[in-house]
Order: sequence, then structure tokens, then C-alpha cells
Amino acid sequence: MAKFELKLPKMGESVAEATITSWLKEVGDTIEADEAVLEIATDKVDSEVPSEVDGVLVEKLFDVDDVVQVGQTIAVIEIDGESPSTDDTPKSEPKSQETVSEPVAVAEVSNTVTAAKEAVAAPVVSSGDRFYSPLVKNIAKQEGIAQNELDQIPGTGKDGRVTKNDMLSYIENRNGQPQVAKEVQTQAVPSSEPKKPQPKAEPAPVVASGDDEIIEMTRMGKLIAHHMVESVQTSAHVQSFIEADVTKIWNWRNKVKDEFFKREGENLTFTPIFMEAVAKALRDFPMMNISVQGDKIIKKKHINLGMAAALPDGNLIVPVIRDADQLNLVGMTKKVNDLANRARNNALKPDDIQGGTYTVTNVGTFGSIMGTPIINQPQVGILALGAIRKVPAVVETSEGDFIGIRYRMFMSHSYDHRVVNGALGGQFVKAVKDYLEAWDSNREI
Repeated sequence: MAKFELKLPKMGESVAEATITSWLKEVGDTIEADEAVLEIATDKVDSEVPSEVDGVLVEKLFDVDDVVQVGQTIAVIEIDGESPSTDDTPKSEPKSQETVSEPVAVAEVSNTVTAAKEAVAAPVVSSGDRFYSPLVKNIAKQEGIAQNELDQIPGTGKDGRVTKNDMLSYIENRNGQPQVAKEVQTQAVPSSEPKKPQPKAEPAPVVASGDDEIIEMTRMGKLIAHHMVESVQTSAHVQSFIEADVTKIWNWRNKVKDEFFKREGENLTFTPIFMEAVAKALRDFPMMNISVQGDKIIKKKHINLGMAAALPDGNLIVPVIRDADQLNLVGMTKKVNDLANRARNNALKPDDIQGGTYTVTNVGTFGSIMGTPIINQPQVGILALGAIRKVPAVVETSEGDFIGIRYRMFMSHSYDHRVVNGALGGQFVKAVKDYLEAWDSNREI
């Protein structure tokens, strides 16, 4: 029998590690090729790691909540077929390899697995004797946490390791911590005394009556909660609201959607139409397509539209349509449908949610006529699309005004008032409205 090493696959250029969230197979289980063996998670995306071969799982090299680097072996699978040390080994191989007995071969595999475990568990010294994963270092860098301050954060991971949750918890309660860290730095006196283990952070007690149900937040829920609080604390949120008449779009879509489906095999929804208008408006107002880093403004060259989509568990995720201004309506429709379908099936890849420059969310899907969305950091704006309603409205014509039945919708534009003033925020959403109302009822698809 031969051994196959299952490695953590590459998940995108921007992803170097992942956290194991659950094992779907146990040691001794039979596995088929392309069958999921375990579930992993990056900063936002949960995904499965499938087996590349048929076989039996004989070893798991990591536990749940362990952080694994891309390319590291995470499991060993025993597969049918002859071992490289059988009689079919070329005669040019050293004789010692041809005569290895089965017990010795098994022992060598066991020793290799043990060595791999020890290598994985061996701490990477970043400061003193503490281990910091690349993810923890990245969070510290983004939050401006100096090394001496990082060294004071209690770790709840293995051997007192600081985990991502430790960092998020610390950041949320970071009142006065930088000053404490500074004082600690001035007291850095060499000592021969062994370091005392850091006390584990005790969670705050949960207060509930006897009949209440306590529900643990999911990992995704915790990340979203942290991201939302961070955004409100970072950006000065201001909203502008505007109403658009989308009667022409409503009637045009009803006229062409069946033909579009027959030709393209795709459902034509309103979302790609709205995305097209937003991309055009961003091209007209490039200072809405920016991000902020400290006191620097980064003007983005590409228009990458984030599209809020629902996950099976009810949470939202924001996959990205890259270079949205370069897509025609057919291309935009296919991209929107693809990302929405993969979001519903938990099949998004980490790169699918990276690099967004502006976000659109459709609150009208849930019946809301408007909303005040929170900016998706480090972007500076987000547009909420309200429900399309059939309402009586004043219609202006060259022959006079009259009351007619129209399809109208509200759009709510939240923007970062640190860098976007009211004029720019209002002009941008007005441009989106103008593009929608100027829709060509005779447009070809």
C-alpha cells in the first residue's frame, strides 16, 4: 500500500493560510476522489478540501482551529497500489531500499508523520519565545499594534499562542492599551527568571433567565460583527437618499427576459442593470472609487464592484465583480449570477471577495424601501437599492404634467465624510439615477 499526502491547496494569490474548522472524515474512513475531507476557513470564506485520490484516511496532522499554511501536508491517505519500495523499483535504486521490510517501512512512515507534527508544532520565534502566525501579524500591522504591545496580549491558543479571536477581542477592548504597552517598554530590564504563563482571558459571564436560549455566534458572525463595529468607529457615515423612476427598465426587462434566457441560458435580473449604472457613475466620479490609509487617499485604477450576497446561514458576503465598467450587460449578468450561485452554495474562493473598490447591496430583496448600509472598509461608499414599488406619481411631459402609475425605487448612499463631502456623495447617486431613468427602451441585448 502506498501513502498519499493531502496538502492544503492554493486558494488564491492573496491567501497564505487557513484555519481548520472541522474534519469531515476520521482516521480509518474510506475516502473517494473529490470527496470532502475537511472544512477550512480564511478571513471570510469557508470551503472544503477534497481528496485527490481514493483511499483510507490513516493520519490527521492538524486539529480543529489549527492554522495551516498553503502547501503544508494536513493528512495522510493510504491508497491501493504498490509502494515505491516493491520489486518494481528500478534496479538502479540502492539495494537498501529494495530490502526494506514492511514493519520498517511502516515505522519510517510513522516517524515521518511524528516529525511533521513536531515541525508544525514548533514555535516560530517572532519576539522572545512567543509564536505569532502571519494572520496575527497582519492584524497587528493593520491596527497599528507595536511589537511590545503585541507581546502583552494574553493568548488562548496552544502554548499560550495568540489567536485571531484573541486579537479581535483585544482590539474591541483596547482602551488605554497603547499607553500601557509604552510603559512596559520603558521597563524592559533583562531578567533571568522564567516567564510566567500568560493568564487566559476569561469570557464575560452571560446573563440570561432560566427560559432564555443562549446561542453561540458563528465564526462568520463574529467576523462580520467586528467588521461592522470597526467600520462605524473608522468612518464618519453620512447618507444621501434619492428616488429613481425605473419604469422603462421594468418594461424593457419584461419584454426581453425570455429571449435572453433562451439565448444565454441566464436569468436577467435587475441587479446587473443596476451594477452597470453604478460602474458608469464611478467612472464619472473617480473620487468615489478610492480607499483611505491613515492620512493618504488611494485612488483606484480599476472599478471592482462588491455585490452583497446571502449565504445559506443567513449571513451576507461581498463577492467582487472585477473591472465592472469593462463588461457589457451579458457579461455583467453572467458574472452576477455566477457569484450569487456560488455564494448560496458556499463555493466562493478567497480571491472572489478580495479587492473591491465600491459596494452595492440590494435591501429591496427583503422588502425594504431603503436602508442605511455600513461602509465596507477600506472603501468609502456603499449604495443600498430599495424595493421597486408601483406607485402613483407625477409625470412631466411637453404637453403638461399628469398622474400616472410608475415603478419607482429609493437608493440610499452611505459615504465616508472624512474624504467624501456632501456634494460628491449626492452627485454620485444622482448620476446613478440619471443613468437608470435614461434607459433605452429599444436597447438590443
